[in-house]
Amino acid sequence: MAASIARSCCRVHSRVILRKTSYLKTSFHCSPSSRSGLLLSLHNRGLLKESFPEHAAQAELPDLLQSGPQTVYCGFDPTADSLHAGNLLAVVGLLHFRAAGHDIIALLGGATAQIGDPSGRSAERERLSPAAVEQNSRGILESLHRIFTHHELYFCPDSSRLGRLTVLNNRSWYKDWSVLEFLSEVGRSFRMGTMLSRHSVQSRLKGAEGMSFTEFSYQIFQAFDFYRLHQLHGCRLQLGGADQLGNIMSGHELVHRKTGEEVYGLTVPLVTTSMGDKLGKTAGNAVWLNRDKTSPFDFYQYFLRLPDNSVEGYLKLFTFLSLAEVEKVMEQQKQDPGKRIAHKRLAAEVTKLVHGKEGLESAKRCTNALYHSNIEALEQMSDTELQELFREAPFHEIFLDPGTTVLDACRRAQAIPEGPRGYQMIKDGGVWINHQRAANPEQVLVLGQHVLSNGLSLIRVGKRNFYILKWLSM
Repeated sequence: MAASIARSCCRVHSRVILRKTSYLKTSFHCSPSSRSGLLLSLHNRGLLKESFPEHAAQAELPDLLQSGPQTVYCGFDPTADSLHAGNLLAVVGLLHFRAAGHDIIALLGGATAQIGDPSGRSAERERLSPAAVEQNSRGILESLHRIFTHHELYFCPDSSRLGRLTVLNNRSWYKDWSVLEFLSEVGRSFRMGTMLSRHSVQSRLKGAEGMSFTEFSYQIFQAFDFYRLHQLHGCRLQLGGADQLGNIMSGHELVHRKTGEEVYGLTVPLVTTSMGDKLGKTAGNAVWLNRDKTSPFDFYQYFLRLPDNSVEGYLKLFTFLSLAEVEKVMEQQKQDPGKRIAHKRLAAEVTKLVHGKEGLESAKRCTNALYHSNIEALEQMSDTELQELFREAPFHEIFLDPGTTVLDACRRAQAIPEGPRGYQMIKDGGVWINHQRAANPEQVLVLGQHVLSNGLSLIRVGKRNFYILKWLSM
């Protein structure tokens, strides 16, 4: 197994915040022969950063893509139980290829996650148990299937033109290999000098911790994935983040060495913070794609709050709007910046892709309830939405007795101190129920005002202290 290979290796020495991201320009250049079709479109959107082999990819790949459906793959190692916004750009890239009629493969790295990709890292990943990798794989599989489904439902008027979609796990072809078999079959195709020259290796060897042989061998496994997919599915194009170029090069060299055929690699820009740090789980600033880790509301708000100078680039990168439509939206933004038309369109398009129409409506309800004091939106919110929106707020389910007062509700929610001090806080106007000031402690709760039709009372004390009461009997 891949895990047993990793364990046999020895060591070689030689704030969780949703941060704004900056749009990275691409260094990919279209050759004269590629100035039409899919690659030009992706280039103009800023989705292509580098290609390999550079000349062959830019001179020959356009003709290959125009000759008929090709197979494109991108890998996702399950090192967490959800993908994040940093991964989304590669998924969007795959979807553009599928919309153009090409077949796509999303490859889960059930084996390679136990090795650990050193690309873009200053220290070795913690080893994941097989059980953790299996659990993470289920979460990422859910992310991928949900996004692929939403893309087909909401962004593809004619689904019959879509290419085939395949989701695989590389553990299926490593699980029965022994160390000796793998090294004998695959290892002899690699040269130490080339492997040592990779940027991911050089940067780690210069560090204090060095690099384990396990990590050093990662490029062999990703290269073999490309070879395996080429053999089984005729895959000739790998897509990955900009930090994957070295691994893509290794895959190209392995396929070419063993088959003599030309294959290609394309990278998409890395999504980074305004400080230039990679956006993802390692940096502690991940915007997750699964609802249980980042709610649709928080996801929507992340894109809504992007700096003005990032919005146009993100509309091109993360949405399927035509470039003409993006230009139109930006013109509307310039005419009335206060309406934030471009920000709202961006947030809506990406949220719909990741969370569907229901997730988008949920995000909008939460936005209206929180920022616009919209009682109707608050009344329509589900218990799940309430707990997502007011994640830190205590949630109490209690019975509504006849004659329950504002003071009773606040005390049962533990929102105010016991005794005269809590009573005085209400009288002083420091308590709000469902966005309305409740200044009379003796006021009996009124249905439709203090208790909404969904059984909710949202209590706010001061500016930011929220408490949720869910009345079980009304």
